[in-house]
Amino acid sequence: MNDGTNKPAIRRKLRDILAGMTDADRHAKSIAACSLLATTPEFAAASTVMLYMSTTLEVDIASLALKCWQSGKTVVVPRVSWDQRRILPVEISSLQTGMTTTGHGIREPDATAGKPIPTDLIDLVVVPGLGFSEQGYRIGRGMGFYDRFLAQPEFVGIPCGLAFSDQVVPEIPVLDHDMPLSMLVTDRGISRFSSNLISSR
Repeated sequence: MNDGTNKPAIRRKLRDILAGMTDADRHAKSIAACSLLATTPEFAAASTVMLYMSTTLEVDIASLALKCWQSGKTVVVPRVSWDQRRILPVEISSLQTGMTTTGHGIREPDATAGKPIPTDLIDLVVVPGLGFSEQGYRIGRGMGFYDRFLAQPEFVGIPCGLAFSDQVVPEIPVLDHDMPLSMLVTDRGISRFSSNLISSR
């Protein structure tokens, strides 16, 4: 376990990097990253894919959601329980219809949209983050929602980070509760991790 005391400084640096990207660059890199993920055997084999609802500065998953639906896959996204500090996977059929924005600025299905999907049915979870390390760890916004979700014994799928190449850093401090990823896809390539060692395709 590494000392996580410098995580706030890493978050500040990564936020500055994301804020410095142009809209055109962000769009082009989003399309490239999503297209690469859609070429993987992990994506092809997945019947149910959990995506995230993109914020302005994150990789836009709209094209990936469309590929899922075109391939007959079930798409789920998180509905956040802030009181319980957990996310509930909810099936959706549109990125626009039945959506609401929470007080935290996160888009999610409203109370009438979609239906909850059991965690053990999710084959692939596309995980967002502020940054990702070359060893397969991520740094989020400090709330721990995805770490708790991925740590559930019911989750037996593949956790895959999706990021701009600008978000990849050599190392991130790792704490006991930080969950490693199986894959990381950026606009520049695909990396797979085994025993915390990187294996690039």
